[in-house]
Amino acid sequence: MDGFITVETGRRRTLKAPIGCVGTGLHSGHRVSLTLRPAAAGTGIVFRRTDLGVEIPALFDEVSDTRLCTAIGEGEARVGTIEHVMAALAGTGVDDAIVEVDGPEVPIMDGSAAPFVFLIDCAGIVATAAPRSAIEVLRPVRVEEPNGAFAEFLPSREAAFDAELEIDFPNTAIGRQTTTMRLSPRTFREGLADARTFTLAEDVARLRAAGLAQGGSLANAVVVDGPMILNPGGLRRPDEFVRHKMLDVVGDLALAGAPIRGRFRASRSGHALNNRLLRALFADAAAWRYAGLLPIMAEGVTASPMRAAAAPAVA
Repeated sequence: MDGFITVETGRRRTLKAPIGCVGTGLHSGHRVSLTLRPAAAGTGIVFRRTDLGVEIPALFDEVSDTRLCTAIGEGEARVGTIEHVMAALAGTGVDDAIVEVDGPEVPIMDGSAAPFVFLIDCAGIVATAAPRSAIEVLRPVRVEEPNGAFAEFLPSREAAFDAELEIDFPNTAIGRQTTTMRLSPRTFREGLADARTFTLAEDVARLRAAGLAQGGSLANAVVVDGPMILNPGGLRRPDEFVRHKMLDVVGDLALAGAPIRGRFRASRSGHALNNRLLRALFADAAAWRYAGLLPIMAEGVTASPMRAAAAPAVA
């Protein structure tokens, strides 16, 4: 079964060994150290601010900001731009891990999830004795914006996660693009992992004036100026833009806390709509259920009934 994103063992998986990297925060422009560490079965994905001694679970109800990235935590104790490393962990089937960072932002690396997938592959993955569970969508759930943008979950007859996404940037090299795929470790690696984030040249000065995108460059983002791609190497794929947006979907929906079984459809969806969709799903107890056994919480981990039900410590 393919699920979102299931693996063949049906068991929770973690890293074999710690592994780290150093990079630059996209918005802060500051140097950031990141380390991925193994975690006990049931821990889920947890972000640890080593400079503050604070831990934040990677769950949809911890999301505090969706402007230009997905951020979890509140005030000083937050971590931003988590979507690419979350996508890498979900896309490779890692359920339990500690993500350590020494600042308020995950390093942007090359603007895709590929560097994080490389780190995970170098560290290795090991299955544990704890069974995996999935969240099965039972009835349609939809959220919309006044401009017509929407995102929705639909039930599926198959134990899989199928996703369809449309974007539309008129009068630019991006244009209207769509992609449809069944998410699995193979399709994630082959079709999404290396798709880079992008921005419009006209927005760069505005973002920097607002104190954002201080670490952005042609080395970690595709920059579009009307009909032109400013990056000397061009695009990695003709539809790299919509593939990156789908990558963001994978990272954002990983905050559900477990693989999702169902269908996802969206038009012009971004971090905000993706998070709103998860909140709408879990607000309706009749819209979802667990498929398989409930996960085993790690020793010493506590959770409220809503948190344990809606986000069973998986990503």
